[in-house]
Amino acid sequence: MMKSLPLFFACLLATSCRMLAQDFAAAEVYSVKTGGLAFLVKVNGKIVRETYSNGGGKDIPQKIYSCTKAFWSLTALVAAEEGLLKLDEPVANTITEWAADKTKSQIVIRDLLNFTSGLSPMPELHDNDHPDRTSAALKARSLAQPGDRFFYGPASLQVFHEVLAKKLKKKSPTRFLEREVLSPLGLGSQRYLPDGTGAPLLAAGWMQTARQWSAMGRVILEKGEPVLDEDDGFFAEALKGGKANEAYAFGFWNNHAAGSKSGREIDVETLMERKLMSQSWRNICLSKTAPAELVACIGSYGQRLYVVPSKKLVIVRLGKGGQFKDAPFLKALFGTK
Repeated sequence: MMKSLPLFFACLLATSCRMLAQDFAAAEVYSVKTGGLAFLVKVNGKIVRETYSNGGGKDIPQKIYSCTKAFWSLTALVAAEEGLLKLDEPVANTITEWAADKTKSQIVIRDLLNFTSGLSPMPELHDNDHPDRTSAALKARSLAQPGDRFFYGPASLQVFHEVLAKKLKKKSPTRFLEREVLSPLGLGSQRYLPDGTGAPLLAAGWMQTARQWSAMGRVILEKGEPVLDEDDGFFAEALKGGKANEAYAFGFWNNHAAGSKSGREIDVETLMERKLMSQSWRNICLSKTAPAELVACIGSYGQRLYVVPSKKLVIVRLGKGGQFKDAPFLKALFGTK
């Protein structure tokens, strides 16, 4: 009887793997139908599925759009871990011209990274030929009190870049990013889209292959390692969610509300298309079907990185537009067959 136990467990594992493979196949079919270029699955650090379609390829980097934000947010967390800044210190301590502004003087660094600063998002800062993003962002209008609203856009991050530049003094934020974040992940220099003064765009612009981008999945699975020290707890800040949008913090989207009866399943890209003041980010989740522990990076036109820590699962999906939505993709992956 005892000799048959290893065989029994091997068969059980094989059956589970087959079921998991079927789920991957269903999700892949949906991805391809909606313009998918790359579909990469890692389990416990190993690639178990990797396919390319619609002109995509293993060595062809694609724009990851807003997923660029997560790398710069990691840079901020490294700066906090090293004592260069405090996440809850007033921005006006560094941007001294804000000290006399009754609203901007209340903004803390965390607000910039979580898009709860109340500043106008200023999408025009995305322009590749912008003359001076920093000056424009520092003059951004306050549309709400800090912490009250979630306004997703480049202005807050460009202000953060100026804060980091002043904190680093003679060091460049880009070089700091490359040394402290990219190098530990085996990544090199990126597509920074500098403005007329040389300042990079923090909100978007990077291009990566599916395999390159999967390195971010490792950071999530390892609670910040090898970029941050897990024991210091700074990466935990990225998984908490913010004040005005509990599903987002430091470049990462969570699915916590999926476990709540009041949780609302929404499509992030669709909600972003609404007028700014009509966007509601309360009690949202990406999928009621997916695990509540799921963490995601979301970029325009269907760029996605999903991580489920308990399953050691990392999925990268690159696309070229189409009608891709999180909920049906995740239902194909996790839904009951």
